[in-house]
Amino acid sequence: MRALRSIFRPAATSRRAEALYGRAVGQARDPGFYAALGVPDSVDGRFEMISLHVWLLLRRLKSGPGAGALAQAVFDAMFDDMDRGLREMGAGDLGVGRRIKAMATAFYGRIAAYDRGLAAGGEVLEDTLIRNVWRGEAPEGARPAVLAAYLRRVDAHLRDLTPAALLEAEAPFGPAPADVEAQEA
Repeated sequence: MRALRSIFRPAATSRRAEALYGRAVGQARDPGFYAALGVPDSVDGRFEMISLHVWLLLRRLKSGPGAGALAQAVFDAMFDDMDRGLREMGAGDLGVGRRIKAMATAFYGRIAAYDRGLAAGGEVLEDTLIRNVWRGEAPEGARPAVLAAYLRRVDAHLRDLTPAALLEAEAPFGPAPADVEAQEA
């Protein structure tokens, strides 16, 4: 599948998309999300954190002129990576396509839910995070509020970046939440 996409997409777009996706994955792997916020350190938890960061990138890319191809390429990079990951975990060829389709459907659902939560303000985003990131079981303390505040901050920061600055930024997301207790005080 990846080979077919590369035929129809300019190499520069693919490289930019891979770089942006790589930054999203790097941020999603930050230990602060797992240690400080209690995001489950599991396949599902990591998928949720990657989804959140790719969602933030896609929001920013959709707001820019002519960024549709790059946004699609980031999406494609994400699901090419998910495909590779499933295969490395031993999923068979027949099951990978079905699982990727389910993951893409879940991702689209999350995009819509996170967009609604971000637009609504208040606790709507926190409730959405509890449902998706923590699988409906609210974690202790202000963890959902801290993650929601982080997402709002990153969304605002990404909107302020020019397309060129977004592509050049080594750390476009800023620091991950690291000390929930300090943020609660």
